[in-house]
Amino acid sequence: MPKGILTNAELERMVETTDEWIMERTGIKERHVSDTNTATSDLCVDATKRALADAGVSPDEVEMLIVATVTPDQILPSTACIVQDKLGLKNALAFDVAAACTGFVYGLSIADHFIRAGTYKKIVVIGAEMLSTITDWEDRTTAVLFGDGAGAAVLEPSKGSEGVLSTFLRSDGSLREFLYVPGGGSRFPSSEKTLQDRMHYVKMSGNNVFKHAVRAMGDAAQKVLDDAGVSSGDLDYFVPHQANLRIIKATAERIHVPMEKVYVNVDRYGNTSSASIPIALDEINRSGGLKDGSLVEMVAFGGGFTWGAALLRW
Repeated sequence: MPKGILTNAELERMVETTDEWIMERTGIKERHVSDTNTATSDLCVDATKRALADAGVSPDEVEMLIVATVTPDQILPSTACIVQDKLGLKNALAFDVAAACTGFVYGLSIADHFIRAGTYKKIVVIGAEMLSTITDWEDRTTAVLFGDGAGAAVLEPSKGSEGVLSTFLRSDGSLREFLYVPGGGSRFPSSEKTLQDRMHYVKMSGNNVFKHAVRAMGDAAQKVLDDAGVSSGDLDYFVPHQANLRIIKATAERIHVPMEKVYVNVDRYGNTSSASIPIALDEINRSGGLKDGSLVEMVAFGGGFTWGAALLRW
């Protein structure tokens, strides 16, 4: 996480809002925000160094690097290529995945399939965002939601019954304009007009996102449980994308997971998009919560719309 913290009290001085309103609507108390000298790749490098150290894997052993992000350092090249160079992953192919908040789950599923196919044995998957760079700090409906951060995981072939048990991915592009950034691409290239019209910031229809997110996340979570032949009662941890507390609670209720099994850190970090799930996993692991055999389910929903879930045995 970047060191800078933006509290609700500070936001009250920036936009027309209150701590009470933000907490009631989102459950967010504060979020981390990077300084102007930091790029997404910098957060990726820090997270990956920690992940490699935890896994006991050296940089030259990594064969694939996947970076899930919608806030790349630049349009070209991919952030993954920049991270590859910074970390000296000389034997790895590198590419980005743009699946918004579902990005880490997408990357995890891609890596899982490559490993199962026997093509690669050591893959790094990163979820990283600097949403502060695409947040409209004059829009009270979105300025309160987002934060910056990164999380990384090392995947390799498992032994016995542990590892990724099942994954499920879906998308629906017909709903893309409920959550999107209109400017900066080939449809509306950067220009004086796109800047004046504030087209380079996140635009969101909150009610529509909520409605679709709860249903899609619930269905995806149930699908991976069914595919693995387990029930929600078997879970040790349910780790949803940290969009806001209302979505988290509604999704858990939909698949009958009690809140004591649901990991929540949205109050401290806000919505960090693709980074939220790996950040949560890292916190659970470093606090000693994950034991050999722990059954963990992850589920996410993001702009696109994209959604997906993954079930793993630690």
